[in-house]
Amino acid sequence: MHSTQSPSVFAFSPKSDSAFDDLTASLGDGRAHPTEEALMQLGRALMTELLDVITDTALEDIQTILGEALIGAFHSAAGRIERDADRARDAMRRLDRDFDGSEAADVELQEATAKARAGDAATRAAERIRDAAAEMWTTSTGEVWTAWRGSRRGSFLTAAQLEAKQAIRAARERRADNAFHDGPIVAFRGAPTADTAEDATRIFDALNWALAQWPGMALATTGAKGAEKLAIRWAGQKGVKLILARADFNTHGKAAPFRANDELIALEPVCCFTLGASLEPSRAVDGRAFGPALNLGQKAEAAGIRRLPLRSRPH
Repeated sequence: MHSTQSPSVFAFSPKSDSAFDDLTASLGDGRAHPTEEALMQLGRALMTELLDVITDTALEDIQTILGEALIGAFHSAAGRIERDADRARDAMRRLDRDFDGSEAADVELQEATAKARAGDAATRAAERIRDAAAEMWTTSTGEVWTAWRGSRRGSFLTAAQLEAKQAIRAARERRADNAFHDGPIVAFRGAPTADTAEDATRIFDALNWALAQWPGMALATTGAKGAEKLAIRWAGQKGVKLILARADFNTHGKAAPFRANDELIALEPVCCFTLGASLEPSRAVDGRAFGPALNLGQKAEAAGIRRLPLRSRPH
């Protein structure tokens, strides 16, 4: 066996608090490499600067397009870098297979190995910037970015995002293995018009109470505008895992919001918060409550799940 291959990344003795920093230190590149924290700070700063410039201006109407484009640029870059690293790995395997012990082959193999490992580090660097920018986007706007193509390998968001169907499937698999153990889930549905300062205060108070009751909780919602966007913003600020049961209108049509409620109930939440209408009277729509929020409450009661409707505090 020849001794030209670089030592495994996983064999590197960790001396920092970051596996990413350990990875870059093990590359043997004489140039300094940005730390993980520096890359995340860059992602947050880029998104903050974008929002500071366009918020409350005429460009606010295309804020979502610009914000998603910024995050998507780093997502695309990570994919391109990863493909280059994959090609280097293919070359490395070919050179290793055909290795003849010559000095030229030895040098070529070392170069291909170094390129593949450097590509892995660069891919993760782009992902760190992307994820930090996406986290700031969610915290600032309540909107959740998802990749429009390709896979999203990064799981570095403070508010890690899961699709409800995936979470339900994983829970069922763990039950089948008799090893099911998941943190408590708190579900929330609220009216799209419930987006005032008073609504935000009441929603945040309720979720803060829930977090104190169940410190390892995840927040499950559909991601609808208004009250649920405020709840998503809270999750981003608190570092709470987010589970999205998206309404699939293409498949279910008008029934989509209620099918999404079925997914929320299937997650077996410890409680369901509902906000049927804005707490600001001027935002009420003909005095009617938001049907999907009421429906979730009814389904929670039928399933024996604690229902906690949010109301104005008594003055």
